[in-house]
Amino acid sequence: QVQLVESGGGWVQPGGSLRLSCAASESTFNFGTMGCYRQPPGKERDMVALIGNSGGTNYANAVRERFIIIRNNTKNTIYLQMNRLKTEDTDGYFCYGDRDLSRTWGQGTQVTVSS
Repeated sequence: QVQLVESGGGWVQPGGSLRLSCAASESTFNFGTMGCYRQPPGKERDMVALIGNSGGTNYANAVRERFIIIRNNTKNTIYLQMNRLKTEDTDGYFCYGDRDLSRTWGQGTQVTVSS
C-alpha cells in the first residue's frame, strides 16, 4: 500500500519560512495531482496548493504569492515552501496524492506561527 510521509512542520515566528516535505513510498510518476490541504481543529480541510504531473499548479488565494509547491519526481517527493508566514497559517497540514481514482493522505504535520 502506497504511503505518503510528511516532515518539516514546527514553530516559526510571523514573517518566517518553513518547508514541508511529503515523500511517497513509490514513484510519484504514478500519481496524477498531488498537493496539500490544511485543517483547523474541528473544521474541514481546505486546499492550500496542488501540482499536476506535468507541473501545473494552483493555490488558495490566502497563500498565493507566499507559498510555492514543487514536485520532484526523481526523489518521489513534493515540497511546500511557505514564506512570509502569518499567524492565520497555523494549522495541521496534510499532503495527498491522487492515483487510480483514489486519494492517499499523509499523516499530517503541525505548523504553528506565533510570536
